[in-house]
Amino acid sequence: MSEMEGWGGRVDLPEDASTRRWHQWVRPVTEGAAPGVALLGFACDEGVRRNHGRVGAAQGPAALRKMLSNLPTLDDTSLYDAGTVACTDGDLEGAQLRYAERMAALLDAGHFAVGLGGGHEIAFASWQGLARHLGGRRPKVAIVNIDAHFDLRRQEQGSSGTPFLQSIEHAGVLGIDLQYHVYGISAAANTRVLFDTADALGVHYVMDDQLGLLELPQRLVELRERLAGVDVIYQTIDIDGLPHAMAPGVSAPAARGVPMEVVEPLLDAVASTGKLRLMDVAEFSPPYDRDNVTARVAARLIHRVSHAAMRALRARRAPTIADAIFP
Repeated sequence: MSEMEGWGGRVDLPEDASTRRWHQWVRPVTEGAAPGVALLGFACDEGVRRNHGRVGAAQGPAALRKMLSNLPTLDDTSLYDAGTVACTDGDLEGAQLRYAERMAALLDAGHFAVGLGGGHEIAFASWQGLARHLGGRRPKVAIVNIDAHFDLRRQEQGSSGTPFLQSIEHAGVLGIDLQYHVYGISAAANTRVLFDTADALGVHYVMDDQLGLLELPQRLVELRERLAGVDVIYQTIDIDGLPHAMAPGVSAPAARGVPMEVVEPLLDAVASTGKLRLMDVAEFSPPYDRDNVTARVAARLIHRVSHAAMRALRARRAPTIADAIFP
């Protein structure tokens, strides 16, 4: 797929910044381009197939571009399309490495990178890209996941059920302090060994039935406290972590899920830290979508988080009077 394929939509008058939509603003990413939001697709559901899920998520990047096209630009942040890495031959590990290489290049160039999945095997690819970008640096890193599943399975091959165990073990080899926080865990969707694994690894998790509106203020306080001590954050969103009525087009529909009125404040809290460098959306499966409901939800979350993250990153990087006095 070419970098600009799939973009197009409504054009309002007058054609200026006040009426501009993403399809009018997005450009192919080029070397030396000003830092902005860079979209990178991962057309892969080999990990879902290996995990015995229903395939279809490989169609996600194209459907997401189509749904993102008509969303409004909220400011003058540059918007780029970095193309799509596809897995068509069953070689998941090779596709993950290709994606990681392109992700690292986007991060090296100063972009806020947005991954368009694809199954949740995108997460280990994203992590490898971040780790490559960090090079020899050893900052404290947090992965924040919205998900009904831990995805901490130990299997002979990587899959959509293994990416965070793979990431934690990979970080350990590199000597990177990696924290894993997951919101929305379902007691009905994870075996006892997965809870035992999470506890043994020091994973912080919040159950789906602990994420109602009444509990939200306390959850936000706890999340901010946990993220205060880290340097870099990677946010990943498994769309099957939302209620089935809101996200029917997923690889594994949720029996309960976490509602948008809780998910969005959690994402806002992460983005507002100014430490969020990349995000991705996983498990959106267009063949099972209804009236583009899931596509709209996923696009809304990408739109919200990317704009908020860029605002916070700019504020964090903005020069101060002290910078001028003590360069």
